[in-house]
Amino acid sequence: MSKETRLSIGRKATLVGIIGNVFLTTFNITVGLVSGSYALVSEGFHTLSDIVTSIISYIGFRIGQKPADSDHPFGHGRSEAIAGLVIVLFLAMVSYEVLTGAIDKIISHNEIVAPSYLAAGMALIGVFVNIATSKYIISLGKKINSPAIVADGNHQKVDIYSCIAILFSVIISQLGFPILDPIVGFVIGIIIMKTAFEIGIENINNIMGKVPSKDLVDDIEKAAKSVKHVYGAHDIKIGYFGTYAIVALHVDLNPNLSLIESHDIVHEVQNKIPKEIEIIQSVTVHACPCSEDYDHSQEIDM
Repeated sequence: MSKETRLSIGRKATLVGIIGNVFLTTFNITVGLVSGSYALVSEGFHTLSDIVTSIISYIGFRIGQKPADSDHPFGHGRSEAIAGLVIVLFLAMVSYEVLTGAIDKIISHNEIVAPSYLAAGMALIGVFVNIATSKYIISLGKKINSPAIVADGNHQKVDIYSCIAILFSVIISQLGFPILDPIVGFVIGIIIMKTAFEIGIENINNIMGKVPSKDLVDDIEKAAKSVKHVYGAHDIKIGYFGTYAIVALHVDLNPNLSLIESHDIVHEVQNKIPKEIEIIQSVTVHACPCSEDYDHSQEIDM
């Protein structure tokens, strides 16, 4: 996929997230204040945070598309993970505000009134808007292999459960349990905190270079062994940069091959792996004689 195509899809995902969340933020807060639902107002601030996170994720995505340079020989891909951690900090602040507001409401429960059914109607609209928006953003993020945009879509998906909780809280509050409204607001705060924690773990693993899956290692080995005269592949090491990865591996060759023949096979492997596995951007291959054993104890050989 070309850089221009990835940028276009990234812009589309961000725009969809911002438009959907501007709509939800405006109406959640307005309807929440009119109907007297603290839970819906809390959800409004949650969707406001979605707008900010969409912008942050797109900034990280754009920086990640910058080509490699002398200071960043492996590119700028980890900027997306850094953007993800900025999102975590922002979500933590939003969570704190929502939780403290809900606790104040619960403690002074004599001031609580049951929200009107207008809040339930808005929550129902929110369910459908969030389902459509989150699915679309996640699909675009996966299409271009962008962890920042996928994280943004997963954050959006959390709002579905918040809206369902608000819907039921309004109904139950009208039956004589108005305390449930700020309790749901408190739960929304917990959900935001949980989302921040999960996004944080995912992006820390990204920065630490955790391999995305064992299947990727298997695919690399399969692609290498598909090259003629390659008898095996081992010591496969992957440097994961979010939207792309760099790879180093050893291949087993016939020890009787000439240096030129071995060199040609190594380059064929280096060219074939990125062609077959889109996430791989660069490959370094070391040739080993297949009939001999030697020390592979070197920890890093990229």
